[in-house]
Amino acid sequence: MCPGLAWIGGDVEEEEGKIEQIKREVLSAVSDKETIPSSEEVKNGKKRESRGADSAAARPGGGIPKSSVFTWFVVLALLGVWSSVAVLYFDIVDYDRVIGKLKAYDSDGDGDFDIEDAKVLLGLKEAQRAVRSSPEDRTAKKVTEPVVETANQQATKKQEEEEEPQDSLPEYEPEQTESVPGSEDIESEIQAPQPLPPIVQDDFIPDDPRDSLHPYDDDIGSIDTTGALLTEPPPPAESAVESGQYETSSKFSQEAEVIQEVKDSEPTTEPEPEPQGETHREAEEITEKQTEDKLKEKAKKKKPKLLNKLDKTIKAEIDAAEKLRKKGKVEEALKAFELLIQQNPQSPRARFGKAQAEDDLAEKLRSNDMLLRAINSYREAADLPDVSPDLLRAALKRRSERQQFLGRMRASVATLERLVHAFPDDVSLKNDLGVAHLLLGDNTGAKKVYEQVLATAPHNGFAKVHYGFILKSENKIEESIPYLKEGLESGEPGTDDGRFYFHLGDALQRVGDNSAYHWYELGHQRGHFASVWQRSLYNVDGLRAQPWWTAKETGYTDLVKVLEKNWRTIRDEALSVMDQNTGMFVPEEENLREKGEWGQYTLWQQGRKVGNACQGVPKTCALLERHPEATGCKRGQIKFSVMQPGTHVWPHTGPTNCRLRMHLGLVVPKQGCRIRCTDQIREWEEGKVLIFDDSFEHEVWQDADSYRLIFIVDVWHPELTHNQRQTLSPI
Repeated sequence: MCPGLAWIGGDVEEEEGKIEQIKREVLSAVSDKETIPSSEEVKNGKKRESRGADSAAARPGGGIPKSSVFTWFVVLALLGVWSSVAVLYFDIVDYDRVIGKLKAYDSDGDGDFDIEDAKVLLGLKEAQRAVRSSPEDRTAKKVTEPVVETANQQATKKQEEEEEPQDSLPEYEPEQTESVPGSEDIESEIQAPQPLPPIVQDDFIPDDPRDSLHPYDDDIGSIDTTGALLTEPPPPAESAVESGQYETSSKFSQEAEVIQEVKDSEPTTEPEPEPQGETHREAEEITEKQTEDKLKEKAKKKKPKLLNKLDKTIKAEIDAAEKLRKKGKVEEALKAFELLIQQNPQSPRARFGKAQAEDDLAEKLRSNDMLLRAINSYREAADLPDVSPDLLRAALKRRSERQQFLGRMRASVATLERLVHAFPDDVSLKNDLGVAHLLLGDNTGAKKVYEQVLATAPHNGFAKVHYGFILKSENKIEESIPYLKEGLESGEPGTDDGRFYFHLGDALQRVGDNSAYHWYELGHQRGHFASVWQRSLYNVDGLRAQPWWTAKETGYTDLVKVLEKNWRTIRDEALSVMDQNTGMFVPEEENLREKGEWGQYTLWQQGRKVGNACQGVPKTCALLERHPEATGCKRGQIKFSVMQPGTHVWPHTGPTNCRLRMHLGLVVPKQGCRIRCTDQIREWEEGKVLIFDDSFEHEVWQDADSYRLIFIVDVWHPELTHNQRQTLSPI
């Protein structure tokens, strides 16, 4: 039997000696005629000197004999036999071990036993160990690189997930309603206590923004629910102020700037240590409480556990689908989650992922219908058995936010009530429920919620400012002040809102406390107010700001001329609808009066006619139809205003800087009727138009012996562009 076959068929370790025997036979065959370098071979721990060194030295010329051809033939034949047998018997040979043995003869370091190695073995070539990577090394490198890359990708992904805000959406607007209040005075929509905005700001863009109204304007005393000021991008710096003429910051702002300059110029000195007294101990207690609150807040920010036992078995598939969603491939992610649900219908995490993908797709498509699907999917995820508490909370909380977003306040309240029932110790959920009641216009329900919160968490600043807000809406002015003040001083998330500064200052003004302007100044410093005087919250930055205007400055001289030229016609029609038998005038119900009677008859509101109001004053309406700057002003009104003797209107501001207000005197007593805007007081004249910016603080007195009747016409601020007038939301 061929020695090669015998070696292959037996154990590799046992045949090692046979390999050495073959080598010796080859060397013996040519030992008398070849030059072979001396070498040592180890077998069973014994050393053996190779022969032929003396004969090589004795051979003249030292050349290669002809018998080397026979040696080459034998070596190549053996190589061929070994290679063939290794292929044929691959399944029964430990290939790695065979290669390992052959490597003992890999003299040139190329990873195999070839003709070059045979040359070295026969002494025809010096052994040269080139620095090369073996096939195993190269294979290992190929395997290792993807592993490292995957690890890096996972680390990057983890970092992105930590940094990425959860479920953030760009602005789009919720579904809109088209009901317009009949004659509510929005002269100070912010002044009257109103529901507060939701915590999350997300707005859908309706199919036609020009045909839509704010979804909550049909609720008297409602507030914008997008949760943020309606602002435009800031203008170039040069358009902010012209030669100091239109600076609107009060003396408080100016003094603060001067003081700050002085402080900046003074050398920095170490503050003297305060004496250890009662104040210091109180400060320590406050610091301890804040530290405690931070620790509690940090504990709440633990990574949520969203997977149950079933979800853990399909974690790889869930992660793959979630990765698609995170990369913005929402359609593919949605399909992946839907396939997972088909295969695992009881998987809460798969349904939650589907809801998130639908939520993202609603953003991409600007689709309310798709968002409704997401809202339903969040409920389905929460309703499944064995849902983890963290996933239940996440699904229902997001569902509530999206319901608020679409104006479905009652449904949002129901969802939050379920959450509060499931997590009775979670104060933040109760606070959210209180906000939802306010958005629904249910101040009574909100008040009960915040009373419960303050009973268990008396220092909760969020609950305090909202509770104070509700008390003020009930005209409990003095009671509201400490709650609003302490809530703002807490600095807790959700308390730094311009409305709270606004209502605290207003409450202080009404009780005769001049510290109101301190809080207005703080609100200005926080960026909520343009100045202490100009405290509107729905603004476009960069518009010219001054309390009083002339007709020429507005550019609406034609409208002013029409009003002043036809003032008697307008007056006569107003008097006809003032008849007590018709009852066309509606009392002001926004809690702006300290005392007296104040009635209004509204023709246009939010850029639309109010019912059939124009039927009573057709000539007046016909005059105004020619002036879209007034009739198309979605942030204003056109109305008659009658004020009886003994009436005083509290200092207040309008909701927006996007309009100017014209007052046409119709019936004005000679003395006792006056209006203040900032620190300037003026009086009306019959047949004349006064123009002012009602986003500045203004106040009205009626101390005459008879009623005062004026015609109020709001117009767009002249510096607004056509596009802004078309796209700004109504107020």
